[in-house]
Amino acid sequence: MKLFLYALALITLSIGCNKKEEQTKSYLPRILTKNEGFNRYPEQKSDSLTIYTVANSHPQQFSVMFRDTTVRIQTDASDKNKSTDKFISAQFINTQKTSLLVQLADSTGLVSPSYIISLKDKGLEVISLYRPSNGSQDQKFTKGINRVGAAGYLVDNDFFITNVNAKAYLIKRQNPAERIQGQFLLMSPDRQTAVFLVQKSLYQVHYPSAEVSTELLKGDVPQDIPGVYAWIQNNYSFQKNKKSISFLKYNDDDRIVDIKEFK
Repeated sequence: MKLFLYALALITLSIGCNKKEEQTKSYLPRILTKNEGFNRYPEQKSDSLTIYTVANSHPQQFSVMFRDTTVRIQTDASDKNKSTDKFISAQFINTQKTSLLVQLADSTGLVSPSYIISLKDKGLEVISLYRPSNGSQDQKFTKGINRVGAAGYLVDNDFFITNVNAKAYLIKRQNPAERIQGQFLLMSPDRQTAVFLVQKSLYQVHYPSAEVSTELLKGDVPQDIPGVYAWIQNNYSFQKNKKSISFLKYNDDDRIVDIKEFK
């Protein structure tokens, strides 16, 4: 009788372990393709992703579930045991709730890496938002996820993720070997051109087309960022080129600037 109860206990324990394993799945991130979209409609209600807060986490952390399974991200391609399901931020980037922008809770580099978790045609996928960089000021300008109003999210000066329609763009670098070594300042009125302060110039990227423009700052430029922003408002304005792309240009003396251009 004791032998039977012992065997039954082992079977029960084994089933419990298997159920626990089934509730967690690790995904190996892949590389983002150029101007990739993530706005897939779910075929059934159960295909949506769910964010839940990790109990007793300080600072607050989040985990993500797909159907009844917790999503883990494999952080080392050569080691399946190195994975995590804890994030310091997680936000939906489409209204269908099939795509998430997340940032890991742990960090092994300059800043915790970011990923897109998305339902694609072949199932759930994890996409890495990382590009190697050897910039001398990477520590200063690698800031993780930066929300840019209603337009979307700037990630590490290297990616722009649009909100609502969930599309990811590579931000064209000044130097291919390093991420933009400058402070993000503002977006154009159409929310398609990102403007960075790089030393004494404005480096501007129209992310949908990867067309760029560099505008040297003229005159006595303030040293602080709020001062630079106000100074640009008074001396520069967005003007469209022949391709209808908006870039900041130095004002002519008779040009009237509409403050709405900078909102």
